[in-house]
Amino acid sequence: MEMVRTILFALFCAFLASCAAPRLRHVAGSMSALEQRERSISAGMEWSLHGRIVISGPQDSGSGTLDWRQQGPTFRFDLSAPVTGKTWTLSGDADYAELTGLRAQTVRGANASDLLARELGWKVPVSELAYWVRGIRAPGPADVVFREDGLPAEFHQNGWTIEFRDYLSEQDPPLPRKIFASNGDYKVRLIIQSWASR
Repeated sequence: MEMVRTILFALFCAFLASCAAPRLRHVAGSMSALEQRERSISAGMEWSLHGRIVISGPQDSGSGTLDWRQQGPTFRFDLSAPVTGKTWTLSGDADYAELTGLRAQTVRGANASDLLARELGWKVPVSELAYWVRGIRAPGPADVVFREDGLPAEFHQNGWTIEFRDYLSEQDPPLPRKIFASNGDYKVRLIIQSWASR
């Protein structure tokens, strides 16, 4: 029995290792490459993505299909729940947000993060996420860890740890496919199936 336990533990460790992100290290010239990447990606003022999102916290959680459209500071999220099929929409800009489909009437707030916290108990850094989801830093100080190929592997910014678990290599420059962001008990996970930009 002890031998069986040892074998099972070894298999479990091997499974976790296979799920881990590529080994991380600081690469010579990686910061200058990141800055060039950020300039290139930031030039595209209009973009959209389609994928799945999971949001969890100590009070509540949710998941669904996400369609995110961004045009400069203006955004629109359409989130469809997998079981009920119900869709609600979060839209706005840096100074205004509204949520429709969740309640009988539209609810509004000064910004999207505060509105989600008030109505759903979710902690989602919406303005920063618009940068992180593209694999670039939000404004302000950030610690960066790079993958062996020079792409960002982790950001540590504004109390959040953002892990880039995978990239869509067919994009030029490559854009994230799996993003895990966490701040204590609060987590936001995105699996992106497609990108479009202008």
